[in-house]
Amino acid sequence: MLTFYHAPRSRSSGIHWFLEELGVSYEIEIVDIRAENGAPESYRAIHPHKKVPAIVHDGVVITERAAITTYLADTFPARGLAPAIGDRRRGPYLTWLVYADAVIDPALAAKVQGWTYAPNAFSFGSFEDMLAHVERTLSKSPYVLGDRFTAADIPVAGALFWGLNVFGLVPSRPVFLDYLARIEERPAFLRTIVQPPSEELAA
Repeated sequence: MLTFYHAPRSRSSGIHWFLEELGVSYEIEIVDIRAENGAPESYRAIHPHKKVPAIVHDGVVITERAAITTYLADTFPARGLAPAIGDRRRGPYLTWLVYADAVIDPALAAKVQGWTYAPNAFSFGSFEDMLAHVERTLSKSPYVLGDRFTAADIPVAGALFWGLNVFGLVPSRPVFLDYLARIEERPAFLRTIVQPPSEELAA
């Protein structure tokens, strides 16, 4: 039994996309993180900060996107969305999963909020350095790990999509547009990110 705790149009949308890529059976529990006092207190039993995403798989709670992605990709390996342990790409794969949560997301959030700060004052550094690193990587190969789509592309592509199309903060550079064009060929991306289910739009 796999239960996915999700808030539409939030960071958990990437896990929704990933679950669709995996093609596994799951149930969605919508969490109203935008209520006046956030999610209900009872939800702390799942996530200590009442955040999303979270999953419960066979009674085991897993939170945080990088952990959920690593766990699910290894638990359901048939789709080949993660390099196996021992594969030379395993280290870079894990690096990108964590980089997306520890650097891309907070750098983008700081930019959205209009923060002015010294890059060495925060662990995630500057928005410009982050964007340059992503651009260099995607200039060398179609996907972050090379010529094959992996689960590591999901948080990176999600951030670029939202940063460019929603927040207007990611510049329309050819490398980003070409990458997103490749991503937009994926039916799971179209179903969950570009055209989310109607119940999500109403939530």
